[in-house]
Amino acid sequence: MSSTFVGMPAFPQAAARAVRDGQLRANLRRATHTIRDKRARAVAELDDWGELRAAGKAIKDHTLRHLDRYLVQLEESVTAAGGTVHWAADAEEANRIVAALVRATGETHVVKVKSMATQEIGLNEALAAEGITAYETDLAELIVQLGEDRPSHILVPAIHRNRAEIREIFAERMAAWGRPAPEGLTDRPAELAEAARLHLREKFLRARVAISGANFMVAETGTLVVVESEGNGRMCLTLPRTLISVVGIEKVVPSWRDLEVFLQLLPRSSTAERMNPYTSLWTGTTEGDGPSDFHLVLLDNGRTAALADQVGRQALRCIRCSACLNVCPVYERAGGHAYGSVYPGPIGAILTPQLRGTTSPLDASLPYASSLCGACYEVCPVAIDIPEVLVHLRERVAEQGGHPLERAAMAAAGYVLDHPAALAAAERLAGRTRALHPRRLPGPGRAWTDTRDLPQVPAEPFRDWWRRNRA
Repeated sequence: MSSTFVGMPAFPQAAARAVRDGQLRANLRRATHTIRDKRARAVAELDDWGELRAAGKAIKDHTLRHLDRYLVQLEESVTAAGGTVHWAADAEEANRIVAALVRATGETHVVKVKSMATQEIGLNEALAAEGITAYETDLAELIVQLGEDRPSHILVPAIHRNRAEIREIFAERMAAWGRPAPEGLTDRPAELAEAARLHLREKFLRARVAISGANFMVAETGTLVVVESEGNGRMCLTLPRTLISVVGIEKVVPSWRDLEVFLQLLPRSSTAERMNPYTSLWTGTTEGDGPSDFHLVLLDNGRTAALADQVGRQALRCIRCSACLNVCPVYERAGGHAYGSVYPGPIGAILTPQLRGTTSPLDASLPYASSLCGACYEVCPVAIDIPEVLVHLRERVAEQGGHPLERAAMAAAGYVLDHPAALAAAERLAGRTRALHPRRLPGPGRAWTDTRDLPQVPAEPFRDWWRRNRA
């Protein structure tokens, strides 16, 4: 799915269109405010939330510093438990591995439990090119797939849709993918959920191959963990004969004791629950219980490059809770599609440019998709300093070079600020000519002043006022 994102316009253009959609903004405002208010109450129940947050940060930082050792330990543990480990350097290699594994089973249909890594690499499209149909089983992902849409939120991919829109999608599209929606379907949540349940049950009972992601991987035992709220994950992970898990290399944790910390942090930060309704864990294969063939595809796809950046690597601590999206004023107004990535919101603004680079206009614009208010850092359960990384990435984009006029203006400003006499003269000149100043900047500066007025220059520079009144 990521391949459909890359050709999108830069964030400012995409966001400008999104903010004009009144229905979208209403849907986002209602959903994000509801989720973040519930999260605040769930977090407030714990007196030691700050200590848990610090522990999660410390565990992730330690693991990332020794990632090579823990990944080798994970491979040894998975192999000893009867699984097979595959290493994928990029999206193309990961898709090739998964497609070959599915073809080896002779099946042409697979079920999926929600996995952002497979969306990141465009796995569904790659499988379709091989004649293999992938069925999403998470309710929100099902809505997105049936509606030929794109996800717009980490936790609730169909957050941009309201109940009436979902009913219309089910009624018009469900039959093309399997069991049709019931006659007379309304937009009552219970009816919509039942329609999805009946539609998906046939998929679960017929599937012989499942594809999953994982929230965590435990190096010491080779155990993978998926947390979810609907039970579709449990069905995907236990019923099929073959299970293929595609997981980013940063999802490993050293031990079960470390896992305990994240199983407290994640549910409260994501769904505002004390624990997830379904926490599924599997370790290799066991005769007569669950899939008889298990494959783990460890995905790099830019993560090693991010790890090499001492400032940017903290983005790899992310546990995909989506708390940063729900408090972000930019995301609330622009929505997830404007980010042009499977990872929207503040975390996407720092993760996507590191995974994909900053050579395209879209990826170069993402570090600027923020007001730097810091709300994302305050709610992050593993204390990722997103504003710090945003500024760091902005510096990287600036070093690539910009518009010639912009570079010239920055060079002139740098000279003036380095020379006090020149700065004083420039301030006096600006004050005396302020009646001639435009309200909008020309050329590349228009991007700044299209949505804001230039501040009015005072008639007298502060240094002159100070000398006259305080000297």
